[in-house]
Amino acid sequence: MKKKIYLIAATFVLMLAAFSSQAATLTDNNLSKEAIAAMTTEQKQARIQEINARVAEIKAMDKSQLSREDRKELRTELKADKREARAMGGGIYLSVGAIIIIILLLILILG
Repeated sequence: MKKKIYLIAATFVLMLAAFSSQAATLTDNNLSKEAIAAMTTEQKQARIQEINARVAEIKAMDKSQLSREDRKELRTELKADKREARAMGGGIYLSVGAIIIIILLLILILG
């Protein structure tokens, strides 16, 4: 009986730990796709300039004096900024597989 109670308690604690760790990974500092779509081109260019200035500031920073947590925060900030800049940039990205399929279709159609 005691074993079952410990098992149930351990399962409950692990479930709570999993939910809290997932909630901690969500960040709200980057813009959503809807907010980016609603921006004008001038606002997008201004935001991209802000991101570039922050990246230059981080690159010029002396990272040897930072703690491990601070360096991790900088990495996550840079990743979020990169995703945001990529979303604002637009453009069409093709994977290698898509390019191969396009080439094969062109060979079949033209050949």
